[in-house]
Amino acid sequence: MALSTSSNFAKPDDAFRAIVEAHRGLSDAESADLDAALVLVLANHIGDLGVLNEAIVLAKRRMLDASQQQQQQQQ
Repeated sequence: MALSTSSNFAKPDDAFRAIVEAHRGLSDAESADLDAALVLVLANHIGDLGVLNEAIVLAKRRMLDASQQQQQQQQ
């Protein structure tokens, strides 16, 4: 199974909204715990270590790219 990076949702905005709403009213620590639990549930659902590793690499790359863009904007 290959990592799918295109939207698989008929209504992607609704999916985003559901995630945002799940965090409403949570503290930062509770929100981080929810994110961790959600990642583990979805990783188990995928059930493919290769896809999980690919997703980790992609997520880290995007996070680092965003951080570098912020640093460049501040200069």
